[in-house]
Amino acid sequence: MDSLQDRATCVEPLAVLSRFRREFHECLTARRDEFFELADAVLCADGPVRTLAGLSLAPEHRRGHGALYDAVNHGQVAVGRLRRSLAGLPLPRAADGRLMLAVDVSNWLRPGAATSPERLFCHVYGRGKGQAQMIPGWPYSVIAALESGRTSWTAVLDAVRLGPDDDEAEVTAGQVRDVVTRLIAAGHWAQGDPAILVIFDAGYDVTRLAWLLADLPVELLGRLRSDRVMQLPAPPRRPGTVGRPRKHGGELALADPATWPAPAAHHQHADLPLRDGRDRRLGPGTPPAYPPRRLAGPRRRPACHRGNPDPPAGRPPAR
Repeated sequence: MDSLQDRATCVEPLAVLSRFRREFHECLTARRDEFFELADAVLCADGPVRTLAGLSLAPEHRRGHGALYDAVNHGQVAVGRLRRSLAGLPLPRAADGRLMLAVDVSNWLRPGAATSPERLFCHVYGRGKGQAQMIPGWPYSVIAALESGRTSWTAVLDAVRLGPDDDEAEVTAGQVRDVVTRLIAAGHWAQGDPAILVIFDAGYDVTRLAWLLADLPVELLGRLRSDRVMQLPAPPRRPGTVGRPRKHGGELALADPATWPAPAAHHQHADLPLRDGRDRRLGPGTPPAYPPRRLAGPRRRPACHRGNPDPPAGRPPAR
């Protein structure tokens, strides 16, 4: 009985996967079978794909390397149909049942492709502080549906390549509008449901995006840079004051706590207070019940010690 129940729980996911594979096969309008096997070879490869010729040796690829290059050069994909198919799949939701979408730019670095058109300088972080680099490549704006738990799995819904003359805010707004429209058409959102939460990184102009997407059932959440400076509301105009009224108040610099106004609301966590990117406390909070301990440094062996360390208690030594 247990085995039958386990099989029953796997029937629906396998059915969804089978339907998507059939729909994906129909989205390939030219060199369909070879393109389909090439996608299977990419997904089932043991490691990073470095050469196209290496994919022809995968067990999932049953044709020769000539057919592989023919599919890459002459194959065609119905992108619009593929996007609608992705929007029709079951999507993860947050704890309150709403959809959460994340928007970010992923760079496809192509420093050696000197003849490739429309390359841009892509910002790449280095391993050390101040080691960031600008490497030629193609930036892609990607929208994915997020889960509520800690996982690296995301449901990618759309990807658009950014060109040299593109306005990032307008392209992103149009991309988000198209994705939300497809999700509504697929039945993922209806009247009365919570608004779709769209999350942006610090490089986006969330204020402008909120104005461009004001007619959609979405709520935008963006991360602010630690050195951002904003204008406070203008103070009330005193009676008898002459001249043009002020449009803005004082400055609010996130890097200068002296410019922060009195908070309109407080949030107090049960364990730790809220902190900014520089580990400064943003509001009142109670100290943790168990203060964090400083990690001890690595133990050094005595100078007279030579050989492998002793095995832990209860474990036989390795032979």
